[in-house]
Amino acid sequence: MKPPTYKITQSRLQSMVEVCTNTAIGYSVALMSQLVIFPLYDIHVPMTTNLGIGAWFTVVSIVRSYIVRRYFNKLLYRRH
Repeated sequence: MKPPTYKITQSRLQSMVEVCTNTAIGYSVALMSQLVIFPLYDIHVPMTTNLGIGAWFTVVSIVRSYIVRRYFNKLLYRRH
């Protein structure tokens, strides 16, 4: 008897929601890390600079995560 086949895939919207949620958590962790780690290396920048640096890395992270997620989703879909 052949096992049932399932379409294991995630919509583009679901991928984007997951990526944004994951990145928002990562942004919070990164910002807190900057506030602790930068002074250890004698780097002192205003909070607005910390927020700006974090924002740029967040945009890069969202794009990267989304592309990787869609790539692996496509590979998984091809296998099934």
